Amino acid sequence: MGRKPRPAMSEYASVWLIAMFDLPVKERDERREYRQFHDLLVSEGFLRLQFSVYARYFQSEEASEARRRRLCVSLPPGGQVRLLSVTDHQFGKMEVFHGKLRAEPERRPEQLSLF
Repeated sequence: MGRKPRPAMSEYASVWLIAMFDLPVKERDERREYRQFHDLLVSEGFLRLQFSVYARYFQSEEASEARRRRLCVSLPPGGQVRLLSVTDHQFGKMEVFHGKLRAEPERRPEQLSLF
């Protein structure tokens, strides 16, 4: 008996959770809160797309909810944070430019992260 092949991940079912933030950094405690939030995003597997814009791929919307809740519990008291879920298909249609040169958006990971 052979193993059944797994169905391919749908680019409509899988999502990218995007975190965008503007946090104050004038005071020492604000800089500490900024660094803690930044470090949380990185430790949760988010990739930097731009300054203060991070994204992480999830196999499903449900899988992203645990991370979303964890981020919401750890929001800094000041500033603004936006969390946005888009399908992998929508994310793939993003137009990326480096200067006037067009680049490809980030691709979903080849393997799922286990952290």
